[in-house]
Amino acid sequence: MKEKNKSGNGFLVQGSILAGAAILAKVIGMLYRVPLQNILGNQGNGYYSTANEVYAILLMVSCFNMPLAVSRLVSARVHRGEYRNAHRVFLCAVRFSMLLGGSIALVTYVCAGFITKYMMSMELAVYGLRVLAPAIFISAILGTFRGYFQGYGTMVPTAFSQVIEQIVNAVVSLICANIMYSYGEILAASEGNASLAPAWGAAGATFGTVASITVALIIMMLIYLAQAKSLRTRMRKDHTGVRESSADIYRELIVTILPVILSTVVYNITNVLDLGVFSNILQRQGYSEDQATTIWGIYSGQFRVLMNVPLALASSLSPSVVPSLTAAMEKRDKADARRKVSSSIRFTMLLTIPCAAGMAALAEPIITMLFTNETGTPLSVGIMQVGSLMIIFYALSTLSTGILQGLGRMRQPLIHCCIALVIHLAALYILLTTFTLNIYSVVIANIIFAVIISFLNAVSIARFLNYRQEIYRTFVVPAIVSIIMAAAAYLVYTAVHTFLGNTVSTFLAVIAGVAVYGIGMVSFHGVTQEEIAALPKGTAIIRILRKMGLLR
Repeated sequence: MKEKNKSGNGFLVQGSILAGAAILAKVIGMLYRVPLQNILGNQGNGYYSTANEVYAILLMVSCFNMPLAVSRLVSARVHRGEYRNAHRVFLCAVRFSMLLGGSIALVTYVCAGFITKYMMSMELAVYGLRVLAPAIFISAILGTFRGYFQGYGTMVPTAFSQVIEQIVNAVVSLICANIMYSYGEILAASEGNASLAPAWGAAGATFGTVASITVALIIMMLIYLAQAKSLRTRMRKDHTGVRESSADIYRELIVTILPVILSTVVYNITNVLDLGVFSNILQRQGYSEDQATTIWGIYSGQFRVLMNVPLALASSLSPSVVPSLTAAMEKRDKADARRKVSSSIRFTMLLTIPCAAGMAALAEPIITMLFTNETGTPLSVGIMQVGSLMIIFYALSTLSTGILQGLGRMRQPLIHCCIALVIHLAALYILLTTFTLNIYSVVIANIIFAVIISFLNAVSIARFLNYRQEIYRTFVVPAIVSIIMAAAAYLVYTAVHTFLGNTVSTFLAVIAGVAVYGIGMVSFHGVTQEEIAALPKGTAIIRILRKMGLLR
């Protein structure tokens, strides 16, 4: 295994690799969710989303942050030349993950009925949650392998396994959803409960997650075995003489991962709490459980699925920036850390701001293209237009949380998330009860939540690094150019959709928007030639821009 160069903007290249894979995986996930939505319907999608949201929270408690913790600990030891200790961290993390992940998987299976009935107010999501229980154990082990390679500064194994994982997930989910929906229809006919068909269909769809994670783990194990000789060579060359005990490693692993787990749980538990508050209040306002489930299914199965595609950028950059910042702090080089913070924030904003503007401008064409023409289409369009700001601030809050963790400031994100969560829940309750904004209450409350975290994280980063965030080229120029881009994309769609239909017109509008944004950013000096050169294929991009007369 080659240790990647962490100087300069090398972490951006690794982050770009992981971001590209994550976006591809999210696109695959988005595309398969379209036929899955059509198979399950809004009610079945509500059960599916509920099971996945509970699973996501339990995953965070058990192993979601294991890659971050392992990569941080491995990166620190690799930087000091302690390759034997780096490998011991990995082995201890595997044992720790198997114990924790296995315990939580067992508890999840046994308590699934209680969770879905009394905590989530969606009893029939129990089938899907029980199917997902083994995935918690498998994911725990998978996370340690990914974190180990990330600690060495390479994101390629993680990127490759993520793409394969999502392909398997898409294929298996659709096949099993079809099979189990048909089985549910038989049960529904015999028991007189029409909700059994979408509930069992949702359970079939969740099996895709179990199968895909299993395949991803097998891939990572094969990559590890292929690198075994190189790893042994590195360990033989370790002459530092420092040998850590397993007890010391377990202690540091727990100290590192506990605040990360707590902050991530608080950060992501909002969706589960939102569902509980939303369902209970809507039922008190006269909505049936099925109606509340359907509305939530539109929100979670359409808007949040689409939102997760651009958010993959920030989520993917964090794993690369954490070991990079860890190395900078090991050297006590705050100047290098400031450069990496600035680069990562600029890179994220340059990509997520136009995504948000484009999705707001083309909300109706995108929803119409991807999802069947149901009565929920206008609602989904409205949610996407109002929620476009969520993309920007969730990306910024996710990245800034990773930055603080890379700097070793583990407690700050937890404190900030707790403050934001309290304000978020108060805002959600007021918006639902006083203003009766229905599902829009959830969207607005989530925007408030992300804004608060972004602000508090920014203050902490500035104080610790004596860092001053550049505003104009990071936020102002991308926002101005994105507005121009969104207007251009909408005009292109409006001009041609009557003749070419919705799908072709949407693709043409997106292409036009990308072209306008790229030209606008160069014309407004939003990006420099040096920044373009630092990107993957940056030299080729510069040549093209020179031929177009946009660069000298």
